[in-house]
Amino acid sequence: MSNTETRDLFVTGLRNAHAMENQALSIMKPQLSRIEHYPEIANKLEQHIRETEGQIGRVEEILAGLNEDHSALKDMALSFTGAMAAMGHTIAGDEILKNSFANYAFENLEIAAYKSLLTIAEIGGHNAAALNLQANLAEEVAMAKWLDENIIDLTKKFVSLRQAGEKAKI
Repeated sequence: MSNTETRDLFVTGLRNAHAMENQALSIMKPQLSRIEHYPEIANKLEQHIRETEGQIGRVEEILAGLNEDHSALKDMALSFTGAMAAMGHTIAGDEILKNSFANYAFENLEIAAYKSLLTIAEIGGHNAAALNLQANLAEEVAMAKWLDENIIDLTKKFVSLRQAGEKAKI
């Protein structure tokens, strides 16, 4: 693979990551607006929304350093699909659980994407991008870990609220 092909692959991956992070925002923001009984989830989502906004900025910084821009079309398309996915869970009687499962899966998708981007950056000699990509990866790993560590307690709280007759879904 030529240097040009590697660079093109890297830019495509960065544009995909930018769109992916916008999709993440379109998933998390509607969830956050609906949470009533799970302040620990709301606090973590608020934190990760801020992190995600920072991740978007880091990806934009890398793209700018390559004299490239993000893809508005990809951003729009993935933001739309993210919003639809989030809305789809609102009809579920266990919305908070479904959202947590989907968030966990999405965090692992992001982890894989950043690991791949870091590999392409290394192959292509884009060493300056590594720090920003590592920062994004670290935040995604931390969020996935938090979700993993809290799914049992979340499920117990959900069941407890349901047994008490409370509105437990969100």
